[in-house]
Amino acid sequence: MPVTASEHVHRTPLIVGSAHTSQEGLRRDDNLYPIPEDVHFATIEEKKRLWLRDAFINALFIASWFAFALILSLYNKWMFAPEHFGFPLPLLVTMLHMFVQAVLASILRFGWPRRFRPEYDPSREDYAKKAVPTAVSTSLDIGLSNLSLKTITLSFYTMCKSSSLVFVLAFAFLFHLETFSIRIVGVILLISTGVLLMVATETHFVLGGFLLVLSASALGGLRWSLTQLLMRDKRSGMNHPVATIFWLTPIMGLTIAIVSVSIESWSELWGSRFFDGTGATLRTIGLLILPGIIAFSMVLSEYYIIQRVGAVPMSIAGIAKEVATISVSALLFGDELTPLNITGVAVTVCGIALFTHHKYRKRLESDVPLDPHGRPLDPEDEAELGPGSIALRDDYRPAPPDSDGGTAVCARCHRTV
Repeated sequence: MPVTASEHVHRTPLIVGSAHTSQEGLRRDDNLYPIPEDVHFATIEEKKRLWLRDAFINALFIASWFAFALILSLYNKWMFAPEHFGFPLPLLVTMLHMFVQAVLASILRFGWPRRFRPEYDPSREDYAKKAVPTAVSTSLDIGLSNLSLKTITLSFYTMCKSSSLVFVLAFAFLFHLETFSIRIVGVILLISTGVLLMVATETHFVLGGFLLVLSASALGGLRWSLTQLLMRDKRSGMNHPVATIFWLTPIMGLTIAIVSVSIESWSELWGSRFFDGTGATLRTIGLLILPGIIAFSMVLSEYYIIQRVGAVPMSIAGIAKEVATISVSALLFGDELTPLNITGVAVTVCGIALFTHHKYRKRLESDVPLDPHGRPLDPEDEAELGPGSIALRDDYRPAPPDSDGGTAVCARCHRTV
């Protein structure tokens, strides 16, 4: 049964009046509440300009993510390699980094609240039902990945971990973060196949390690989708990357601590060369704690990327990082690539290019509402724009042209208003 616009209440403002896009922008029906004259849909040229601007900003965040991840990878290789520092407890180090991130997020949150503290704080129910599962899945992804490397080679781990992109897409479809499309499924399968070929080597199959890394891949897909859901909900209080780190890292650190105690021997540190004297102790503590700043910067970049583009594009950016690393290693350091590996690199690059083109076309075909200054309106903004409220969320669609004037269909509850 149709209801009036005033009776139809959602958290997000509602489109009132039938609105349709055209080359001229926004056409409205004045029979109901008027839509502000200074709001319009972007033209094709405006969409291209916005896409280029967003692509440039996203590239900066991705580049910072790559840089911090590279520094952290080099640190881990030096920190845990027996021929270098040789610290024996990688999960303990990861746990400490989580708590360092929590401290840094707290400093930003309470030191500069206007910039880094969102308007809302999560309720106890939201924290228990949304934040805790996200933090636990993230911790188990990290823990199981580290545990699997004790039983399988790095090459076999990378081959199995390439399945994470499929899990990311599956959970994105499940949580309606991506619109189902045969085209995007095909592109993701193409990229995953390319990654598999890119790192394919003759390696020994270990069932236990395979199951561990496959579980980690599934948890990785789940945690990125849950993170995206958290960050797009304004009332969750975690719609800012710093707030997300602030609320998640304590649970993540606690979970990793439990896993670390279960599989690592903390007792072997006492009396070891790492704490043999004041100098050695201070050096070890510094090497354990200070890289947490790099980890914080890397995770902050990750969350900004997820907030701007979503979990699936961020995962593909991670694949692009692997392609760049393998290519540079081959060119500069002479790492040997087989014809199968080279084919994998080419297939992966083609898949990434097709995904980028798919997103570009989707952006040009979508409706982008702009404010009077030509800036996209924030889909999370619940402020009223003039006398009538306009929904800028994908939950709402204008009524089809052959329907009665002055009606609209809510895609969330399928009621006509």
